[in-house]
Amino acid sequence: MSSIADNIESVTRRIQKATLQAGREPGSVRLLAVSKTRPPEDLLAATQAGQMAFGENYVQEALDKMTALNAVEGIEWHFIGPIQSNKTRQIAESFSWVHSVDRLKIARRLSEQRPKSLGPLNLCLQVNVNSEDTKSGCSLAELPELAAAIGELPNLNLRGLMAIPDPDQSEAELRKSFRQLANALTDLKEKYPEAGQFDTLSMGMSDDLEAAIAEGATWVRVGSALFGNRPTKQSQS
Repeated sequence: MSSIADNIESVTRRIQKATLQAGREPGSVRLLAVSKTRPPEDLLAATQAGQMAFGENYVQEALDKMTALNAVEGIEWHFIGPIQSNKTRQIAESFSWVHSVDRLKIARRLSEQRPKSLGPLNLCLQVNVNSEDTKSGCSLAELPELAAAIGELPNLNLRGLMAIPDPDQSEAELRKSFRQLANALTDLKEKYPEAGQFDTLSMGMSDDLEAAIAEGATWVRVGSALFGNRPTKQSQS
């Protein structure tokens, strides 16, 4: 069985190869280890292999891991799951990135609750690129108005967009979905340059990261290819 360190090395090679094939700058794509449901021991093993950015979906689980790994310097915590209003304070106080904002109400709460001592909270807007009923995210049509409004809020740094396209699409369809997100980011950058940095595309996972990188991903969110198949997890927040 491959170790977590071996898996990180393998995925890193995939990212580097895809980046080169896309004609992009080396190092322009970062690996976000999706560590939801994984024990702190797995995250510690990943940090020992040089992986320091982790994506979590459940607030309390993430806070427990932050406590367990408190002695490890340099860990970067990203919240990537659906956001409940009653969890925004904990997210604002504990994470450096949030990839899954899709409502102005949530952005306002994060802005109001972000401690100024921590600096602005890096934010991505989640877009439902395939208009799936089961997926969170704003529509492409709603995106410009939402981005413009969030750009006026203090304590937030609007970095870009996130999407989870339908995994059952063909590779060509996946590429099209990723391209739609990249084009939407370019449009925001041109129309609302003061609203945010617009330098981030959080898209691509274990099975489709090459397609995402070809279309401009700057963060790829990888879980199973690093940690193995995820154990069954009951719903939590």
